[in-house]
Amino acid sequence: MASTPSSADPTYVRKGFGLKAEVQDTLAADYNGRLVDLLRERDYHLEVGDTTIRLAREFGFCYGVERAVDYAYQTRRKFPDRRIFLAGEIIHNPHVNEKLREMGVEFLSASGKGFDYSPVAAQDVVILPAFGVTIQDFQTLRELGCVVVDTTCGSVLNVWKRVEAYARDGYTSLIHGKYYHEETRATASQVEKYPGGQYLVVRDMDEAELVMDYIEARAGLPTTRAPLSRAAFLEKFAVAASDGFDPDVHLARIGVANQTTMLARESLAIGAAVGEAMVRAYGPAHREAHFRTFDTICSATQDRQDAVKELLQEPIDLMVVVGGYNSSNTISLAALCAEQVPTYHIADPDDIDVGGNAVRYRRIDKHHHEDTMSPWLPTSGPLRVGITAGASTPNNKIEQAVARVFLLRGVNPAAIA
Repeated sequence: MASTPSSADPTYVRKGFGLKAEVQDTLAADYNGRLVDLLRERDYHLEVGDTTIRLAREFGFCYGVERAVDYAYQTRRKFPDRRIFLAGEIIHNPHVNEKLREMGVEFLSASGKGFDYSPVAAQDVVILPAFGVTIQDFQTLRELGCVVVDTTCGSVLNVWKRVEAYARDGYTSLIHGKYYHEETRATASQVEKYPGGQYLVVRDMDEAELVMDYIEARAGLPTTRAPLSRAAFLEKFAVAASDGFDPDVHLARIGVANQTTMLARESLAIGAAVGEAMVRAYGPAHREAHFRTFDTICSATQDRQDAVKELLQEPIDLMVVVGGYNSSNTISLAALCAEQVPTYHIADPDDIDVGGNAVRYRRIDKHHHEDTMSPWLPTSGPLRVGITAGASTPNNKIEQAVARVFLLRGVNPAAIA
């Protein structure tokens, strides 16, 4: 594995091209929203008649997403005549990705745990998304000799450093995340920098409990449910574990990490619970020497979750959460909201049908399932609607959602000043 290129390498770009000022007006035109600016000016509160919109204080584009989109626009400006490819999606927002397609950026398709780089030639440019790519993908691109524009989020890089340290010190990385998510695949690959490095991905506490049951059963302790056999364990986690993973061997030393966009409280709970299982199985001294855990949820994800919890302390009749259906941080926000009020996770404001008073939304559950409700919004009487958006949702899409809520309530959003 080649080392990370130096900053002097002209074929590896991680700090943009110094063209931020040149693309700023285009970015603003593509993604800014007047009503969002107005909400900010008025303490995240707009009230017209008996309709109130409350916007969470932290929402939408985070720094890492802004940086990734900015660098993509800079890349197109820097190389107007070159073919530009993107490894997957720049972020999980269909509107943003479609804008890049309109700019002539070609999207590489998934292949195995990475992407298919067969269309790429040495004279081309490849943008790495905010999620990052696997070390195998990175090595392939370096061997091709093309220009690589790396927009990997700094919060993701921090998790990589943690996982790499686990592998170096002989710990299996237990990653709270979605095994198929680009970020988790990239994070898991970091263990392969060291011979024998291992990882196991758990989706939620239920899957973490299967791991804990296995650990305790191996130590001869009774468990509340029948633990999986070795064969059943390997079958259960076949696509979520590293090659050669053996639960009898590789659960002896564990380091917990997480996909940065998961529900923070669940990541922390999983880390604490696995540590307690190690104590029950082998005692406190064993945990001290054989277990590590750190909170690697990114600050932007945490801030957006905290802002939603703060907003829900107010009387809110329903929440609208705007963001891609494949956006983990948006799904986490919707799950938090749904615990207290009716919540509608929409991928795009077009999912709100003003004429038919209907909404198409993603149900709040583990699996992707869309549904439609009609009639949706009460058209008369006092109504307080909360709004938030995932870290990959631009302000213009939030504005459009706000506008459609007002239109359903008989308010012309263009007249709000």
